[in-house]
Amino acid sequence: MNINSYDCLLIVDFGSQVTQLIARRLRELNVYCEIHPYQNVNEYLLSQLSPKAIILSGGPDSVTRDGSPRAHPVIFEIGLPLLGICYGQQVMMQQLGGEVKSGVGTAEFGKAFVERKNSSDLLKGWFLDQKEQVWMSHGDHVSSIAPGFEVFGFSSNAPYAIIGDTNRHFYAVQFHPEVHHTPNGQTLFENFISIADIEQNWTMEAYREVAIKKIKEEVGSKKVICGLSGGVDSSVAAVLIHEAIGDQLTCVFVDHGLLRQGEAEEVVTMFKENYNIPLIHADESELFLGELGGQSDPETKRKIIGRLFIDVFQKYANKIENAEFLAQGTLYPDVIESVSFKGGPSVTIKSHHNVGGLPEKMGLKLLEPLRELFKDEVRELGRELKLPENFISRHPFPGPGLAIRCPGKITRAKLEILRRADAVYIDQIRKHGLYNEIWQAFVAILPVRTVGVMGDGRTYDYACTLRAVTSVDGMTADYYPFSHEFLSETATRLINEVEGINRVTYDITSKPPGTIEWE
Repeated sequence: MNINSYDCLLIVDFGSQVTQLIARRLRELNVYCEIHPYQNVNEYLLSQLSPKAIILSGGPDSVTRDGSPRAHPVIFEIGLPLLGICYGQQVMMQQLGGEVKSGVGTAEFGKAFVERKNSSDLLKGWFLDQKEQVWMSHGDHVSSIAPGFEVFGFSSNAPYAIIGDTNRHFYAVQFHPEVHHTPNGQTLFENFISIADIEQNWTMEAYREVAIKKIKEEVGSKKVICGLSGGVDSSVAAVLIHEAIGDQLTCVFVDHGLLRQGEAEEVVTMFKENYNIPLIHADESELFLGELGGQSDPETKRKIIGRLFIDVFQKYANKIENAEFLAQGTLYPDVIESVSFKGGPSVTIKSHHNVGGLPEKMGLKLLEPLRELFKDEVRELGRELKLPENFISRHPFPGPGLAIRCPGKITRAKLEILRRADAVYIDQIRKHGLYNEIWQAFVAILPVRTVGVMGDGRTYDYACTLRAVTSVDGMTADYYPFSHEFLSETATRLINEVEGINRVTYDITSKPPGTIEWE
């Protein structure tokens, strides 16, 4: 999508694990930005994007190593404001005439405190309490700064923690302002945006208008098929496309029988009755459950579900005549991951983010109206489109559904127990006002039975585990610290209300070393 109606800030990625956080911080400030690998940034890209400023990200390499990443020289020649972060600072110094050293005494990791040395427009709102807490993560350090630069801030191990050339509007910091461990980092980004005179007009209200116009231009009078999973991403994409082209859109909702309690009915009702969107409800639960019967290996289960999903989707989609586009809820993190810092651009989106290669098989063009957005922006766009709040704020749900929350062999009986248990658990979380504090919560039914006593009788039923995590993007996560009272109350409800469960545990594993889901 052409976003020329917005001022653009270019982020040059040198491979940092937190580059996406830079973009998220800027988007939160209503600034449109794009991330591009350093080796893709050249005169052509700059002419296409017409950025008003550039940020050089951190990275894992050392500028002292032969062959390590460098910024294209044009970046320093076109007169745009620059901000270098960590490795980005070191690249600026190495290429502009300063010096970087590595070795004993150069590393600094974790919380540090920076003190002011000189004033700068970059630091308005900083040093109100004399020192600023920041997060350092570097093995090398700048040992001398380039001509034209001066020092604005220093720490005990970083004498050039904040530097700048105010004549050229080149600035650089050794720490990471994008992480929450630098509490005042957002203020620094705001100041840089002000220096660059970037208009902060990136809102979902404005994006909605641009996206609808673009969809109309791209699709024309052709027909579009949307693979609807019932999740937030595909749902927002479907409603946005429908607003643009109406009945030229048909959604195909593949029901594999592995959804949560009442979920299929909820999706069908919302799209057919609330939005009057043409929808094919492909109830193929018997097919999926039949082929999954007796399978216990998690990878085998995933492959079966993926293969059948493609077959079923194609069967129903082929019934829609003259369709030329396949719509997907691809998000910006998916795009970033498919254009890796090491490998450069890739035309293939990861298979678990699209409909398994169907565009090529069916001869369809891809329509991805959300590919510039992060997850929180998609939710905000959903609110602009008036999707129900309880639908927008739902926790993530995996494509293979309950299959990966049912370790071991899948049976209809175990799935029914799991659905009822999950419904009770989520009801408890909502009842206690905790739902929006938790990134994802679910029940997993374990492949073991345990002896119990209920009344005067012996039971031999399934054990289950509760999972609830806090996270920003699912890449890392920690368990939610429920009170013992909550866990006791929830366990009592589960055992009393869900026949087939007689033991409840709580999973307190973080990610890493574990994963969020069980399979």
